[in-house]
Amino acid sequence: MRIVKNTVVSLHYKMIDLEGNVMEETEEPISYLHGGYDGIFPAVEEALHDKEAGATLSLQMEPEDAFGEYDEELMRVEPRSAFPEEVAVGMQFEGGEEDSDDFYIYTVKEITDDVVVVDGNHPYAGMAFQFECTVTEVRQATAEELSHGHVHGPHGHEH
Repeated sequence: MRIVKNTVVSLHYKMIDLEGNVMEETEEPISYLHGGYDGIFPAVEEALHDKEAGATLSLQMEPEDAFGEYDEELMRVEPRSAFPEEVAVGMQFEGGEEDSDDFYIYTVKEITDDVVVVDGNHPYAGMAFQFECTVTEVRQATAEELSHGHVHGPHGHEH
């Protein structure tokens, strides 16, 4: 079966930085709903369109194709008193601007007696990398998956 709109694509992938270090790699395949449902990078989806199970892809991803440019404005210094006592470097939490529906996942970067430094950028923001994948399966999406806009079951979303 070819990868076309409203098919479920399962694949193994690897992301490799420009120095050749593996940033991320799947152990189990991931699955996404193909056809503009935002389940995978648009550039990858476009490159996989009309391929079949067994297809391989190696694609150079620039920041604008993946996790975006690094935004200095998403680095914040907040009062230590705004955080729980057990706050630790690496902890993550949701936050956003008042009167906005936008939210970010902030990662604690530094803690002093008076302040906590948090970063709302994705850890890979500003990075170019190589995206390599192998398609393991292609199937027709179910009516429920189409109505929900994402994959259900193995390697997809569980309700």
